Amino acid sequence: MRSCLHLTIACSLWLSARIQAFPQEKTTRPEDTRAAVSRHLDMPVAMGSYRDREEWLQRKESLRKQILVAAGLWPQPQKTPLNSQIFDRLDRDGYSIEKAYFESYPGFFVTGNLYRPIGKTGPFPGVLSPHGHWAYGRLENSELCSVPARCINLAKQGYVVFSYDMVGYNDSQQVDHRYLKEREELWGFGSLGLHLWNSIRCVDFLESLPEVDKARLGCTGASGGGTQTFLLTAVDDRIAVSAPVNMISAHMQGGDVCENAPNLRVDTNNMEIGALMAPRPMILVSATGDWTKNTLEVEFPAIRKIYRLLGAEDKIEAVRVQAAHNYNKESRQHVYRWFGKWLLGSPGTSGLTEKDVNLEFPSQVLVFHRRPLPSHAKTESQIVEDFVAAAQSTIEKLKPRSAQEMDRYRQAFDPALRYSLMAEYPQGSKVDAFGIQPVHKPSYRVVRFYLSRLGKGDRVPATLWLPGGKTEVRQAVLLVHPRGAAAFEDSGAPGKTVQALLKQACSVLLPDVFNMGRAVFQRGDVKKFFTTYNRTDDANRTQDVLTSLAYLRAKAGNLPIKVAGYEKAGLWCLLARALADDDASFCIDENQFDTSSDETFLQQLNIPGIRRAGDFRTAGILNLRGPLWIHNSAKGFPADWISSVYEALGKKDSLRIQPERATENQIQEWLLKDLKGR
Repeated sequence: MRSCLHLTIACSLWLSARIQAFPQEKTTRPEDTRAAVSRHLDMPVAMGSYRDREEWLQRKESLRKQILVAAGLWPQPQKTPLNSQIFDRLDRDGYSIEKAYFESYPGFFVTGNLYRPIGKTGPFPGVLSPHGHWAYGRLENSELCSVPARCINLAKQGYVVFSYDMVGYNDSQQVDHRYLKEREELWGFGSLGLHLWNSIRCVDFLESLPEVDKARLGCTGASGGGTQTFLLTAVDDRIAVSAPVNMISAHMQGGDVCENAPNLRVDTNNMEIGALMAPRPMILVSATGDWTKNTLEVEFPAIRKIYRLLGAEDKIEAVRVQAAHNYNKESRQHVYRWFGKWLLGSPGTSGLTEKDVNLEFPSQVLVFHRRPLPSHAKTESQIVEDFVAAAQSTIEKLKPRSAQEMDRYRQAFDPALRYSLMAEYPQGSKVDAFGIQPVHKPSYRVVRFYLSRLGKGDRVPATLWLPGGKTEVRQAVLLVHPRGAAAFEDSGAPGKTVQALLKQACSVLLPDVFNMGRAVFQRGDVKKFFTTYNRTDDANRTQDVLTSLAYLRAKAGNLPIKVAGYEKAGLWCLLARALADDDASFCIDENQFDTSSDETFLQQLNIPGIRRAGDFRTAGILNLRGPLWIHNSAKGFPADWISSVYEALGKKDSLRIQPERATENQIQEWLLKDLKGR
């Protein structure tokens, strides 16, 4: 006889221990921090702590994926030819200036100026110069910030420098700088992602220049340019040295659209993102007159701990200047010294002090001054639709037709879905239960309590129904409904479905997922960029399904588990199934959700990035371990797409999809069919 866990006995012992541990919580409702606190860009944050190098490297890999998914760059867009153009050279004393542009996407142009040394022998280090939110962008020349002075001095010192426009500045007018729309968020398109992709392609552009040493690339910018700097270095190891200026802060994360994208800072912050530069050399330049005033006491020590874990403490430095928000002469000279040390091999400051410069008239350096855009330049709407079409094409191109192709699809779209939802299937040992209130009846026992992932602060009201006496549990069942446990109960007694399951020796777990059922709460004011720092309600609900399943699996051991998602809860269950490393059987009410319509997602399941992640195509095929029954499917549901994958992988018998809604009796029959004759 095969060994299995006696869930009733195990639960009895476990509940007794918990009742003794939490007697005071029987009548109190714990607070779910997801409901109580909404993060925002001005909320003070702390750096995470890491025990050792390995723990940080795991976190680093996760953060990189999170950033790329948030930016709409996972899976990575195709790197199409740059078709770069460099022209109108101006020779000056020790340097030259040229106009340059290239295509980061077909028909979309990155514009700027290329500064090169004259009178020196290469190869030269290359430096990218994102400019930030100064009034004149890359042409800003004031006491607080002179972008041309920085570029000219770096060129005279021996660097090839590319100073490029942020979207919506100077020559870059094809897309609005603050482009961020809900429909496009579903596909991962927005200002931040476009900026980051442009920066990645700028690295490609520098590498394409024959006189540039690919092993010696740097990046520096201030304010929004500082954000561009540390986001680029977080995801692109080709940048060898960096200097984000006046930006990395523990209490202000960046207030512009180009610095915020959905999910970008969920469970993280700019300090952690900046630390992804480690162990490569980085200098933090801060100012007394802005949000970086505490860098020497707060942000720098926190990031230095990461460098210390990697044995690279000598490669991180911080300085503070007496000034308002800036990239002034004093700040620039700190960067010249740092770049000189690591990119030129110059240990001192000789020859690295800033020299006065003569500036060109704007007409001499603007790329498209009296010059039309190339004839194949695309409009904003065309660029957006091309991005969406490319995302769709990638999903179709990677559609698996063999086990090997399934692995490739999973590598591409598992992170895309996981980080769009920002959800996890926790280890059972990491799911706690407390606030326990047991009730014993002759024919059943019912326990009401809260589930929580350790250290996460979430609180999921849950009800566990168990058969009475010493009946050995034969199967565990998870029922998820928008109304929570109340949908399966009658005045506190088990309803029809639960009664039927108890009679067949099933345990039944009924969670009240986020902001539903007993978990409903009144949300306070929603601040700007809410989804940059917080999960959406539907993402939290998906997480609660995963938490409930992990808890049930830990208690059920090797017993079979069946999950049924009712009405719109079926959608959360299908998403959860994709991320769950479990062979549970799922019955999914597709709820006539038209997955072909962006508008349907916006109105009923607004999760940024989900469409780029392959939405329910991906959710339907990522986890092939257990049977899947989908009913009440709409005309737009990708039933044929999912079915063809199952058939190609020899899993046809594990899948059932039907357009009709299953009756309650049919669902009960499905829940109990494997118990007949046992």
